[in-house]
Amino acid sequence: MVFSYEDCIQKYGSDYQIKKAVSCKKLYKIEKGVYSDKQYPSELSVITLKYPKAVFTMESAFYYHDLTDVIPEEYFLLTSKHSSKIRDTRIKQIYDSCSSLDMGKTVIDINGAQINIYNKERMLVELLRNKNKLPFDYYKEIILNYRKIINTIDIALVMDYIYALPKAEFVSDALHKIITFSKLCQPIYIHRLSCICVKKLL
Repeated sequence: MVFSYEDCIQKYGSDYQIKKAVSCKKLYKIEKGVYSDKQYPSELSVITLKYPKAVFTMESAFYYHDLTDVIPEEYFLLTSKHSSKIRDTRIKQIYDSCSSLDMGKTVIDINGAQINIYNKERMLVELLRNKNKLPFDYYKEIILNYRKIINTIDIALVMDYIYALPKAEFVSDALHKIITFSKLCQPIYIHRLSCICVKKLL
C-alpha cells in the first residue's frame, strides 16, 4: 500500500518518526512525498496517489479496459483545464473542461490499485472524437473489439456523452456505422440509436 507524507505524519506523528521507520525498513520512501509498506509498489498505485483528481483516458483507458494489447508508453491522464501542468515524464496530461471531467468517470481495480477511469461508453466517444489522431491499425483494433461487445454498451448513455461533447454530429454518424455493420449487434440497438438521434435533433 502507498501513503502520502500527510498519511505518514498521521500514523507516525512526526517527520523524525517517519525517517526512523524508513531506516528500520518498516516504511519505504518511493519518491518525494510517496511512501509504501512495500519496497517495490506498483507504479500505477504511485501515480494514482500523486494525482487523485486525474482520470485515466485514451491509450491508458483502452488498455485497462482490455480493448487493445498495446501497452502505453505513458500514463494518459485527463485533468481540469485549470489544473497545474504535471511535470512528470511518465504522464501525458490532457486538459478538459470542468463540466465534462466527471462524465463517465468510474473506479476500477487494476492489480490492487483503485484508479479513476472513464467507462467504456465515454471511451467509445473519445475514440471516435480522436480518430484522426490515432494510428489507423490501433484505431481499427479497438473498433473491432468494441464491435464484439456492442450489445453490452449502453447506447443511450453513449448518445448523452456525444451530445455533451464536441464533434457531436461527426461522432454520432460514426457510431451509427459501427453499430449497423456489427454482425453481433441486435436489431433493437440499431433502432434505439436511430430513435435517440432523431430525438436529439428535435
